[in-house]
Amino acid sequence: MIKLFYEISNFHIKRESLLIKDICILLNNEGMYIGNINYIFCTDNYLLDMNKKYLKKNFYTDVLAFNYSINKSISGDIFISVDRVFDNSKQWNQFFIYELKRVMIHAVLHFLGYNDHNYMEKKIMKKKEEFYLNLFQF
Repeated sequence: MIKLFYEISNFHIKRESLLIKDICILLNNEGMYIGNINYIFCTDNYLLDMNKKYLKKNFYTDVLAFNYSINKSISGDIFISVDRVFDNSKQWNQFFIYELKRVMIHAVLHFLGYNDHNYMEKKIMKKKEEFYLNLFQF
């Protein structure tokens, strides 16, 4: 089951069901099953506090993902800073929804075992992100 939660009172995603469907397609395409995936949309400061508390890092980030997957059942909590996604969309001259989907996909790809610690891993992950962004309609 995929659920969306909001830690921001003035933000809500229109057409939630379309985003959820896209993540389901991704998981199915990768041969995985949906466990319990929670997307929590929050502010920069909310995510900064989590980054400090859980990862001992003192900087803003667009996403933090906590993986609870077992075998092919994909589960986890994904915290997304709406502030950061908005700023990134402006920086990269992208639509907000495009950048939001990119971050949502990126986190799930981590749950599937894709990493971005070195050049080759980043290249592979970027190709996967682009594949799914092109697959999903806006």
